[in-house]
Amino acid sequence: MNQFSGLDLLASSVIVLDRDGRVVYANPAAENLLERPSKLLLNASLRDLFLNSEELFDGFMQAIGHQFAEKRQDLILERSGRDALHVHSIVTSLDLVDTPVLIELRENVQQLKLDREERMQDQNKENKELIRNLAHEIKNPLGGIRGAAQLLELELPEQDISERRAKELREYTQVIIKEADRLQVLVDRLLAPNRLPQVIADVNIHEVCERVRSLIVAEFPKGLNIKRDYDLSIPEFRGDQQQLIQVVLNIAHNAAQALVMRMAEGDAEIIFKTRVVRQVTLAKVRYRLALDLHIIDNGPGIPAEIRDRIFYPLVSGRDGGSGLGLTLAQAFITQHAGVIDCESRPGCTDFRILIPLP
Repeated sequence: MNQFSGLDLLASSVIVLDRDGRVVYANPAAENLLERPSKLLLNASLRDLFLNSEELFDGFMQAIGHQFAEKRQDLILERSGRDALHVHSIVTSLDLVDTPVLIELRENVQQLKLDREERMQDQNKENKELIRNLAHEIKNPLGGIRGAAQLLELELPEQDISERRAKELREYTQVIIKEADRLQVLVDRLLAPNRLPQVIADVNIHEVCERVRSLIVAEFPKGLNIKRDYDLSIPEFRGDQQQLIQVVLNIAHNAAQALVMRMAEGDAEIIFKTRVVRQVTLAKVRYRLALDLHIIDNGPGIPAEIRDRIFYPLVSGRDGGSGLGLTLAQAFITQHAGVIDCESRPGCTDFRILIPLP
């Protein structure tokens, strides 16, 4: 039995190196983190695994020389053909001749979170530009299409056709007019975040949640339990209350619609949870305090194929959905210098909103 087999069950990634800096053992967690099977990791050198990782290599050399028992540091480890790893590394000097160094790598969750938020901010900017350009391109010909259909409808009585045929043609023109109007509403919604000014005032987040709760309960009066888990010490903050109501309503309404099957069984649940988080970084800006709002449901979860794209415009997991609610929610939260994120699995979907507090 391998002398390091006891490390196989560790959740953190562990590699053991010989005096030449080559891997003699890697646990399953290391295989997952480094995206290599054990047979490819064994005998690989530290410099092969991580490019330009002088700090980690220096730690290895110091461990060889028994300059410390343990050394901890946060590192960015570059890899050939793969994304860099943001990790907290622990280099340990072992009292073994042939395998003197153990390195434990733990993913830096905070850095991963910052990277994800940065990607979402970039995505939001791209979405806004795409929406603005697309909406204007659609809007320009809409008026002409609708006007032409109206003129055609006015001309029909003067045509040498039967009344029955004229009625059929009017139905066609009405379809054109109604669809043009529907597209106009869609375009107006796409442009709304850029067009509507914010109405800034003091906002109590619990008043926002209670307003949304009353609306959801009115629409879904049976089989749905909306729980509140509030931190009532959260201070008011400057913001647009109507925008925030729209954000929470979009998320809660989506959750309620996903819970219809569970409502019939009487165990559908949505939770509004508020907390304060301290020393948080949002869009590269450090804040002393931030509102931490969670909207959690016990529904089937967001389909895996759209989970990473739910904030993109026109992406919806529901038949008949516009795919704009979460795009607008992201835009409104961004206007409040905040971020919105989601984690979803069958039985639990958790939308998290962070907004700076005074």
